[in-house]
Amino acid sequence: MKGSEHARRSGPRSASRPRTPPAYRLCDGITEVLLYFGVVFAPWAFGATERWSIWTLNAAGYALGLALIAKWWMRWRRGYRPMRWGEDEVETQDLEIGDRAAQTAGDGEKTRNTEQGTRNGVGRARSVTKVLTAVLGTLTVLILVYCLVSALNARSTFFPRQMAFVPHDHVSWLPHSYDSAATWQAFWMYLGLALMFWAARDWLLGKTAKERREAKGEGREGDGGLPARLRRLLWVLCLNGAVLALEGILQRLSGTSKLLWLLQPVFNESPDAQFGPYAYRSNAAQYFNLVWPVCLGYWWALRRAHGKGPRASARVGGGPHMVLLPCAVVVAAAPIISSSRGGALVATAGMLVALALLMLAQRRGLRMRLGIMLLFGVILALAGGFGWEKLEPRLKTMFSDELGGRVEIYRNAEQMARDFPLFGTGPGTFPQVYHLYRANARATWAAYAHNDWLETRITFGWVGFSMIVAALGSVWLRWFGDGGIVTHRLFVFMIWLALAGCLVHARFDFPFQIYSTLALFLQLCAILFCLTKPR
Repeated sequence: MKGSEHARRSGPRSASRPRTPPAYRLCDGITEVLLYFGVVFAPWAFGATERWSIWTLNAAGYALGLALIAKWWMRWRRGYRPMRWGEDEVETQDLEIGDRAAQTAGDGEKTRNTEQGTRNGVGRARSVTKVLTAVLGTLTVLILVYCLVSALNARSTFFPRQMAFVPHDHVSWLPHSYDSAATWQAFWMYLGLALMFWAARDWLLGKTAKERREAKGEGREGDGGLPARLRRLLWVLCLNGAVLALEGILQRLSGTSKLLWLLQPVFNESPDAQFGPYAYRSNAAQYFNLVWPVCLGYWWALRRAHGKGPRASARVGGGPHMVLLPCAVVVAAAPIISSSRGGALVATAGMLVALALLMLAQRRGLRMRLGIMLLFGVILALAGGFGWEKLEPRLKTMFSDELGGRVEIYRNAEQMARDFPLFGTGPGTFPQVYHLYRANARATWAAYAHNDWLETRITFGWVGFSMIVAALGSVWLRWFGDGGIVTHRLFVFMIWLALAGCLVHARFDFPFQIYSTLALFLQLCAILFCLTKPR
């Protein structure tokens, strides 16, 4: 009797689940379309650096948030529980442990201790995941509240025409901003990005109708061991990045000073200072350095599954994953061709790390190892052929020109950080406050600190900065928890490599002040927060 009862509990859960409500499917469809729209639109809209493009993406983020809230409401109101990656597998694992314990109940104390240890290990991993999710959710709310309080409790508002700060009554022991308008703009932007992050995570963890019909975990090997939703999002990201890089290279070769051959930028009018739709070549390099490691990692995941699937005996070079190789070549070469010094150095260092990771993962097969080395050789040949002539003289003057005039900016910014240690000047207020620290009226009025770590500390203070670092740390630790999408470690390492490269570049530039780069960084974090290592 007990055995039959356990068999009923351990049977397929899909049979006991209600059908997906049409409204829920509609929300999932809207989420998917908006995520693709954000991936494609942000870089092509001149990097999303203008007011119209920023608010377009903000609106997309708010729509994603409404769709997510609607799905939460349907789960709560109707009791609907969607099938999600990791949840069913973990529950099945618990049942299997219990089944083994029941079958071996008479084998002695040693067997019971082994089963109990296994159960405790699974429980600890699940608790880690729940804690990290709760921590990240709490930090997201706290960061948004921090920005909101800074805007509502503004100490002043800056009027650029009068070059004056108009003071307001404020509570000094609460976060406060020195320019309410700039902090309000930052709040609305961060709100849209936060909603995008959590909507992307929720959508990625859900199973498609086909995946719900399949047995748990079966049928994924031929598709890279990755769920269909994640595969589609990665295809959009990689193909869009390749087209974007190709356009940037062609635009550079044409010698035009118009972005996308359409718009003459107000700043950086020289063609060599631009790249693709970005008016600042370094911002373009930062974006591409986020894309190409993910492209290579995705290629590896698809190739690995293709070799294990029923088409493993197909001819060499077969499979859709081969399309990703030319994409990776073009995107990885773009940062060097852009003639961005920081972008080129980060790309080169990233290629060395990626080469080492791929060679370690491919310990057998001389032909494959030679092919991997040839791949990076082609990238460097393409980058050197089209970009070395303009990059070489810039590398020679890297330190003689005081890092492009940034030494003075760093000196002033460090003083700002000392003057506003706890709550900072307020999110988004760096350029408004910086002009007070110039040596004279003719000195450069910097819009960015060219050091995002320092600028974040200046604008958010140590309180806000600590919350941001803690949130980032929880994302990086998520892979060590249980539940979620099980992936090969190399795929995760390549995402880590992309994020690490951007964080290193942020020490010498401002990738996180550009909406398209920050949005892509957070989208990769959302993907990373869905992944877990094999057990």
